[in-house]
Amino acid sequence: MSQAILDHVASSSIQRQVPVLKPGYTVRVHQRITEGAKERTQIFEGLLIKLSSGTGVNRTFTVRRIVDGIGVEKTFPLFAPSLEKIEVVKAGKVRRSKLYFMRERTGKSARLRDVPVGEIKMMGSLPTPEVTEEPAAAEAEVVETPTEPETPEVTEAPAEPAAPEATSEEAPEAKEETKEEAPAEEPKEEEKAE
Repeated sequence: MSQAILDHVASSSIQRQVPVLKPGYTVRVHQRITEGAKERTQIFEGLLIKLSSGTGVNRTFTVRRIVDGIGVEKTFPLFAPSLEKIEVVKAGKVRRSKLYFMRERTGKSARLRDVPVGEIKMMGSLPTPEVTEEPAAAEAEVVETPTEPETPEVTEAPAEPAAPEATSEEAPEAKEETKEEAPAEEPKEEEKAE
């Protein structure tokens, strides 16, 4: 019975979605830190070297980075309330689940070959407000449909092509004027030839 209670509490404490993490990812962890009455967000970016084998709220991950030539590792609970968000910056090609060998490497040998990240899948529970927004979007589409019956105004548009026909009647008059001018120029050229 006590195990059922623990499972219920653990499942209810998963309040948000987090990306599916893999070793070799370079991640940026946004952690909320409270100092007295002030609160700020600290960003820790580094290589994800370990994912614990726990499940649910017991799952943790370890991020390693080099600060002033010294390796610093931090272990975060995956669903900690103090974590605002976890961003995946890039992915590295690895063949192990624990990257402890990176502790001995420095400089160029500590780099991993980059691979395309692709679409990051999310895990965790969905917040309920997002589910209620989807039907509202469907209602908005239904409301927009009455504005579309403005097509009769578009049918009036063919009356405008009648105006170009009138311009075509004017066009022959313009052609006649150009014909009159053209013969007037030709005799001048003949006079010059004589």
